[in-house]
Amino acid sequence: MYVVILAGGSGTRFWPLSRKRTPKQLMSVFGGRSMLQRTIDRVLPLQPKRILVVTNAEQASATAAQLAFVTGVPLDVIAEPVGRNTAPAIGLAAAVIARHDPQGVMAVLPADHFIADEESFRGALRAGVETANNGYLVTLGMTPTRPETGYGYIEADRSYRGAGPYPVRRFVEKPNLEKALEYLESGNFYWNSGMFLWRADTILEEISIHMPALFRELDSLEFGAEIWELRDLKPQIEAIYGQIASESIDYGIMEKSEKVEVLPAEFGWSDVGSWSALPDLLDSDGNNNVAMNDTRLIAVDATDCLVNGNGKMVALVGVNGLAVVNTDDALLVCPLDRAQEVKKVVEELERQGAKELL
Repeated sequence: MYVVILAGGSGTRFWPLSRKRTPKQLMSVFGGRSMLQRTIDRVLPLQPKRILVVTNAEQASATAAQLAFVTGVPLDVIAEPVGRNTAPAIGLAAAVIARHDPQGVMAVLPADHFIADEESFRGALRAGVETANNGYLVTLGMTPTRPETGYGYIEADRSYRGAGPYPVRRFVEKPNLEKALEYLESGNFYWNSGMFLWRADTILEEISIHMPALFRELDSLEFGAEIWELRDLKPQIEAIYGQIASESIDYGIMEKSEKVEVLPAEFGWSDVGSWSALPDLLDSDGNNNVAMNDTRLIAVDATDCLVNGNGKMVALVGVNGLAVVNTDDALLVCPLDRAQEVKKVVEELERQGAKELL
């Protein structure tokens, strides 16, 4: 198995802690190691043939520095000159792997997810390998535990199979609460985790069918005698990325392919999509207040708050449901139930040209 880790995101919903040069995956959200390092740690027991980390040029040096601890498994950092969403990143990694091992199975994983039960996670990946070897695109579907409106869903055809994997009937965008309750009760919907398994040649074939323009560019890559000397590909990658469109693997391939199967899994997963995800993942006080990164917190008649003081003592009086995040140059205060809207702050800073805060 090869492991491909997508580590090029900017984490705009985690502003002001997450910035373009120091995004969420490079942060120590849970204390200790960064989310990227934790992702690497949990796949090393699988003894992958190789790990490819796809990031962007701006974050490549910091990413490589964080991964200097890896020994015993070959690891490459592939730097995209500009972000083009997940389909080009995955296609690029597949093209590299296919040049060396066309039938090699790729596990494609985001760099910034939380997983509580790491052994069950590895078990799910192992279970998906056989289906991937048979020419299917396998997506890990998380068994829903609540009517979550912040995740996309996958509807499975469970009509004639036991424990799965199951054929996918459709992908569904983030639903409203009524729909989420309906999906939870039906028993055949799963959260879309964004984690995949497939053979390199299989995903490239699907790209050739459904995203032919991207395939043509990937197919034009010329490898030297030493396939894994990826620095030699840099000029070609820059040229390719000047031509290709931005597209997600979900829209570009998964929603169109007839080879997609979903493998149900349970291992305590969260995509840690915004500040509102953290209270469920971190220890809290008796009033459900969470103090991050050794923040000293005094809470007087305050409940359900998340606080990152950045070395300062923080006092809360008579408030509830707030995120309070302090950094050296910015302070965020917002209701936790509106944490998804933090990205609008980043959009406004970009509009204002405030590069020093991005």
